[in-house]
Amino acid sequence: MKILFATSEAQPLIKTGGLADVSGALPPALQDLGVDCRLLLPGYGPLLDRLGPVREVAHLGGLPGGLEGRLLQGSLPNSTVPVYALDIPVAFQRPGGPYQDVTGHDFPDNAWRFALLGKVAARLAGPATPLDWQPDVLHCNDWQTGLAPAYLHYQGRPTPSVMTVHNLAYQGIFPPHVLANLDLPPQSFQMEGLEYYGNLSFLKSGLYYSDRLTTVSPSYAEEIQGEHLGMGMQGLLANRRGSLRGILNGIDTGDWNPASDLHLPGSYSARAPAGKKQCKAALQQELGLVQEPRAPLFGLIARMTHQKGLDLVLAVAEGIVHRGGQLIMLGTGDKLLEQAVRVTAARHPGRVACFIGYDEGLSHRIEAGADCFLMPSRFEPCGLNQMYSLRYGTPPIVHATGGLRDTVENGVTGFVFAEPSPHSLWLAVERAFDLYSRPAEWKRMMLAGMHKDFSWEHSARQYLGVYQELAPGT
Repeated sequence: MKILFATSEAQPLIKTGGLADVSGALPPALQDLGVDCRLLLPGYGPLLDRLGPVREVAHLGGLPGGLEGRLLQGSLPNSTVPVYALDIPVAFQRPGGPYQDVTGHDFPDNAWRFALLGKVAARLAGPATPLDWQPDVLHCNDWQTGLAPAYLHYQGRPTPSVMTVHNLAYQGIFPPHVLANLDLPPQSFQMEGLEYYGNLSFLKSGLYYSDRLTTVSPSYAEEIQGEHLGMGMQGLLANRRGSLRGILNGIDTGDWNPASDLHLPGSYSARAPAGKKQCKAALQQELGLVQEPRAPLFGLIARMTHQKGLDLVLAVAEGIVHRGGQLIMLGTGDKLLEQAVRVTAARHPGRVACFIGYDEGLSHRIEAGADCFLMPSRFEPCGLNQMYSLRYGTPPIVHATGGLRDTVENGVTGFVFAEPSPHSLWLAVERAFDLYSRPAEWKRMMLAGMHKDFSWEHSARQYLGVYQELAPGT
């Protein structure tokens, strides 16, 4: 089975969010199952620097805008998965990030930039590929690769495609006049095609033209077919429900393993959990909290945004302190929320601590040192931190949405609350306080979570099943 995995970011080459984690982990997991999976990524400057030795494997002409480019081949670091980097310096080697300039504004030509990626993905997937390798299935990810299935459609659909939605809120919407520069026929701009409320949507293209659709948890697959989380795409998604499947993301169980995590002051496991107490004491000392072993310590690692429910956490912070608990918050995002987090920490020295920014090592130490993890997201396609928390014996408190609902079992591995409101969150926090006061029952919950398997192998097998539906006999 040969799979071309088209994506705009992949860890550890380039990352802005969870898409990179999936793109860096799923292809190696597929390779372990015997799949010949190869990545296609834009040749951003930082990506080429991290890719290491590369060789040119193809010259690409006739691209949107009349450009030419090169296809460079290297390998995903720490694996043997081949990576094709689309080397078009004028499009991808510029100051800033993958999607935004140094001031934080979207590049004005993003439609053209990612049309290049989609066009090349479709070319490599079809009979006109310049490589001596052609995939059985093209796997596209999020709006940045959404035009690739449209290009395949207008090539006569020589190869089946899969479109994975990692977050439906990001849709790649552009004014209709950009179509003239994308090398697609005018008839593609219609309701049964790229048109989306008078504009052009890259994501809708992928959702409409792909042969199969997947998203990153079973619950999210159901939620996006309704008006509340369908983001205007619910009609199309409901119409295609027979082709839509939710496959839960996995986690890197090598990097996130309390028994071997080099970021921690001590190791522990489900068989020998005592080292978690050492991690808690060290974390309290590191962040200036009062050294109270029996004070329930709540941790949070998140983008400080409305979606992640930071306002809900701030609303219950006072109650946590008054009940004798402690709170640690790590993240960055909305400046008003950041300031509110700082004010809350300043109001409760020794009881509440915050770190505005991101620190990979500290995120591991919070997962290990906290007693309980807060994740009250208003919506969450999959989520990773709740799975890290379970693996680290830190029962999560989560809103019943998306992947949070699929991974946390209320009263068994964590605490699930129904409504994204301060009151509903506080009732879950109180349940955590009450259970924490009964050590034997708390330990039973900790160990139940630590024994859960969230490795990528299970997810990779489900993706392989989708590929085999599209290319039987390979």
